[in-house]
Amino acid sequence: MVSLILASSSPFRKTLLAKLGLTFEAYSPKIDESRKKGETPEQLVYRLAQEKAKEIAKTHHGLIIASDQVATLAHGKNTDDEILTKPKNHENAIKQLQKSSGNIVTFLTSLTLLNTNTNNIQTKVETFKVVFKDLSIEQIAYYLKKETPYNCAGSFKSESLGISLFKRMIGNDPNSLVGLPLIQLITMLENEGISILTDNN
Repeated sequence: MVSLILASSSPFRKTLLAKLGLTFEAYSPKIDESRKKGETPEQLVYRLAQEKAKEIAKTHHGLIIASDQVATLAHGKNTDDEILTKPKNHENAIKQLQKSSGNIVTFLTSLTLLNTNTNNIQTKVETFKVVFKDLSIEQIAYYLKKETPYNCAGSFKSESLGISLFKRMIGNDPNSLVGLPLIQLITMLENEGISILTDNN
């Protein structure tokens, strides 16, 4: 079987990929993730997923899985969507969640599968929307104290207590919200002759 490689050091993406029961190795790509001038959030994550896969392809061979994600908050028709980065600290997390309160945050999660043997590359961007409840400062502070999601885009972990912040979720694959669109990945793997539902892996 061809080697399966995850181009990521994210423990969340490793956990998601492990759900498929496939054997894989994981390596962290070292690339510049800065946003280019005039680049939309969708263009940004599309490019970064491909760049991550190609970086790992310089030293490893097989099927390389790469992903990138941004969270965006709309501010109206005449302004660009704001990209919600990882807050890094308590103060920034409070500000992010106050902005998100009562609003819709859109997650754009890119997925690339690169076959180094054929140079075939598949890339797709999944959209997933989260409708936030109207949150009080007390609720926000309590949540941050309980979960300290300072290394998570948007200041929450949807796979745990962060779900309590939401009124509704809109999208095809909740895994994409965590960081790896598994439904789309299964389709991409099938395009490369790998079926999750057989022993021929």
